[in-house]
Amino acid sequence: MMAWLQLWTMGLVATVASSISFAAAEDPALPVVEELGPSEIVKKESHPILFRQKRDWIWNSMYVEEEKPAPSPYKIGRLKSSQTLTVKNFQLEGEGANTIFTVDSKGDLFVTRALDREEKSTYHLTASMYDGNNNLIEDAGDFEIHVTDINDNTPVFPGAYNRSIMERSMIGTKVMEVKADDADDPSTANGEVRYSLIHSHSAFEIDSITGEIRCKTNTLDRETKSQYVVVVKAQDMRGMASGSTATTSVTITIADTNDNLVSFTRRTYDLRVPEDHKVNEKIGTLELEDRDQIQNKEPIFIIPSDIKMFDIELSPHKDGKLMLKKALDFETTNSYTFAIQVRENLRFPAENMNSAVTTAQVNIKVLDVDEPPVFTQHVYTFTVVEESIVNNIGTVTAKDPDRANKRIRYSILDKDSPISINPFTGQLSTLRRLDRELEATHVFQVMAQEEPSGLESFVKVNITVQDINDNKPDLVVDDIFLCENDVTNTVIGTLRATDKDDQPASFSFSLASESSNFSIKDYGNNTADIIVRSGPFSLDDPKDYSVYVRITDGGRPIQTSITKLAIKSCRCDNRRIATQCKAGARRMGVSVHALIAILLCILTILVIVILFVMRKRYQKNSLASMKNSGEIHEQLVTYDEEGGGEMDTNGYDVSILSSACHDGSLLRHPDHHPHPSLYAMVQKPPHQSQPTACKGDMAVMIEMKKDEADHDRDGFPYDTLHIYGYEGPESLAGSLSSLDSSSTGSNLDYDFLSDWGPRFRTLAELYGVDEQEYYHQY
Repeated sequence: MMAWLQLWTMGLVATVASSISFAAAEDPALPVVEELGPSEIVKKESHPILFRQKRDWIWNSMYVEEEKPAPSPYKIGRLKSSQTLTVKNFQLEGEGANTIFTVDSKGDLFVTRALDREEKSTYHLTASMYDGNNNLIEDAGDFEIHVTDINDNTPVFPGAYNRSIMERSMIGTKVMEVKADDADDPSTANGEVRYSLIHSHSAFEIDSITGEIRCKTNTLDRETKSQYVVVVKAQDMRGMASGSTATTSVTITIADTNDNLVSFTRRTYDLRVPEDHKVNEKIGTLELEDRDQIQNKEPIFIIPSDIKMFDIELSPHKDGKLMLKKALDFETTNSYTFAIQVRENLRFPAENMNSAVTTAQVNIKVLDVDEPPVFTQHVYTFTVVEESIVNNIGTVTAKDPDRANKRIRYSILDKDSPISINPFTGQLSTLRRLDRELEATHVFQVMAQEEPSGLESFVKVNITVQDINDNKPDLVVDDIFLCENDVTNTVIGTLRATDKDDQPASFSFSLASESSNFSIKDYGNNTADIIVRSGPFSLDDPKDYSVYVRITDGGRPIQTSITKLAIKSCRCDNRRIATQCKAGARRMGVSVHALIAILLCILTILVIVILFVMRKRYQKNSLASMKNSGEIHEQLVTYDEEGGGEMDTNGYDVSILSSACHDGSLLRHPDHHPHPSLYAMVQKPPHQSQPTACKGDMAVMIEMKKDEADHDRDGFPYDTLHIYGYEGPESLAGSLSSLDSSSTGSNLDYDFLSDWGPRFRTLAELYGVDEQEYYHQY
């Protein structure tokens, strides 16, 4: 009420002051600046210095109430000047001139429409005064028109609010700050906003001036209530009942903190685990419950210090994963029982301190499993002296971990291993002599297998071959040559040696046979020099120089080698640089392995040659035996011209066929019935027996031999097939080939051969006569 009275008083004072100002301007008794006439102005102009006194406008700032209706223009004030004229004109320029604001000839200022302060609160105008002749009487004067505010706008919130606050927050903790905007003049009560909560709240409060929402309790609990919605009211006129109001909602979410203890879901956990369960894998899960959210679930497990077999890890859901840390053995321990505790580091006293189950008992029962054999060592390592047969290198041992103690059988997986193993005892032995220089270490796997279950396990075995002094030293020498002008005690080369054995060697060098020209000087440091004993030498001398070098390695047993060392003869300059040398072998010698390879190649070639010769001889003997046995080679004769007549009998020996009846070697024995050949059974129809051949019956003999060849499966196929592309196309006889004919007879009539003349008489007699005429022809 006091604010309203103050505002009304200020408006009243402003109105009175304006009235007094306007009245004073119209009173002729008030002092007015004298106006000079034109003649006096001219007089003044003749004076060298001109003075002009500016006349002042007489008005104050004007005020217009916003939103005041203007059905017709209403007067808000008058423009006045100290100049007194009967006829004068006023002109306005500036914001809203002659549209919103107008002026008449008396200087009265009018408003033509309602104004909005929130749209524009101040208008700047300029006024000028003219006489009746439209001459400027008074210079332009600036003035302002202020729009006074009324409470025509309500507070506005930007929207709903969402904030969060941690549970168990202290009293006075700031949640957020709300703000409502009012378009009215903030310097007046119209634009001053006050805030309040519509419903009184036990958890939150708001500052009426700043709009800050604060917590007024320290007992916020997300598990009891996780969200609050409060309604905020904003009211202008400093919160007076006449002010305009607006409301908004504020959603306050209670954020979780770790203020509850985790608790086991059970007081006892019973687990069953097979004894072959893998180490570092989960056995079971100890479930936990926590009223807090999972991100604030921070359990800490405590397991007894004497339990070394198990451990607990956190699962993705922050439960307890019981892990196996060492291998189980049913035969040793078949059950485990222990207690596990859980706790948390809380920022506040736990609400479920009395109800949480923080200790649980774990009972683990180990289940018996038939397990594979277990070796007594993870890796076995043995040593064997090379070049020796060892029957007992060592023993690989595996046991059945189960109470049944089954029998175990051993084997080596590598079939090419030079080591063997006793399948029942696991004792290792060598199958052959080992050479360290070829392979210093033998590595293989031994498999142990239970019987009869077949369960297997494997172990790695390393056999280290121990070195002995079994290799002769090898001579290592640079290019050695002598010069024609070398004198006695000239060093012509340095000798060194190598040894394949692993033992440290102390090489000594000497001549295997006495040399009249050279000697060896051994320095005792595994080197020696070849020294000229007598010289000089000549390049033209056809003699080749060489020495036999004996090297001993000083080992046990001592190994000695003798190597022939060839020495070149050269012609040298003064610095003993060879300029011309006689060609010669440097060193001769072939290794044993190379000799063996060469001998094997020669032996292989000899065996191949012998086999080839024997095969040729066998083939000749076979042909000779077949010829002696009377076998006949039938030959197909190619004729350059047809119609050879009786002269064609020279193509084969007919006497063999004629003589066959005399000795009977080609006739079938009546008691002999050979099995038919495969060719005869497949290709030929059943054959009727032929009449018995008599002496000189060549036709019958041919048929008998054909029949015998077709039905004797034990005989060799001597028929030769020749393919002829052309068989006398100009001949009237056509083809003479009998390939299309059957050995058992033919349907062709060969009587026409008798008409071909004497040249074909023999052929006509062979093929063109009847069976009853066979015998009288011979």
